[in-house]
Amino acid sequence: MVEVASHLAEVEADVQGLVEANMDVMLGVTFVASEYVIGCDGDGGGRIDSLGVDENGSPVVIEYKLGRDAGVINQGLYYLAWLMRHRSVFEGLVSDRIGASAAAHILWTAPRLICIAGDYTRYDAHAVREHRHSIDLVRYRYFGGEHIGLETVASVTGRSAGRRLRRCEAPPQTTAQARGAMAELADAADEMLLGAGDGVTCVQRKTYRAYRRLRNFAYICPPRQSKVLVYLKADPKVVDLVPGFTRDVTGLGHHGGGDLEVQLRTERDLHRARELFQLSYAGV
Repeated sequence: MVEVASHLAEVEADVQGLVEANMDVMLGVTFVASEYVIGCDGDGGGRIDSLGVDENGSPVVIEYKLGRDAGVINQGLYYLAWLMRHRSVFEGLVSDRIGASAAAHILWTAPRLICIAGDYTRYDAHAVREHRHSIDLVRYRYFGGEHIGLETVASVTGRSAGRRLRRCEAPPQTTAQARGAMAELADAADEMLLGAGDGVTCVQRKTYRAYRRLRNFAYICPPRQSKVLVYLKADPKVVDLVPGFTRDVTGLGHHGGGDLEVQLRTERDLHRARELFQLSYAGV
């Protein structure tokens, strides 16, 4: 056994190039543009390091710093504000690079800033909690010449992204009592997923609620008449599937993402699902 010492990159561009080439795997973000130049907008222009769209359709600004830099958050917020004022420009860029469908489903209520730097101060971690935007502070380290580690130092979900689950319209025969029971079960699953580990945040979309570290690991759909559906990014092949409780949905269309479907009907199902939730959380 030998110790592999950690170290920073030699130049900032090395980190940026590695992340941009592997953005989907590392961050759950689809790459859109690099070094995107913005024009003067009353208070100056600039150059956005990376632009992307995450798994939930949120626009993402990514800024990199070689080491510790107190200005990375403010710089990123400046670019995020520019993005929100020029939505049509970004939508056109996404349409050209990814496709018209992706551009039409951008979630403007939950824009994200991801800062990737060598380190942060405790003041940086405190500062992001005072903002109303979704901000992730990510620390990087190289280990030897073949490995890189990403550690979330602080992660905050924007206020507009954390709304409660929308409940599906119940069919006429569904009782109010049944709707209430499933809604309570969905709330309990929500709390369990948020408590799956450090740095879990969530974002609400029309047809699901996504739970993420840097990448999504779980999705809850609005409660149905008799069950709550949770989709996990866990490999169904490593799970003992139980009819009526777990199902392999690889290649099947459904809201959210993930190949393992978990059906919750009772609190007992929720307790049985805890281990699967942890498995999915650990996998991302």
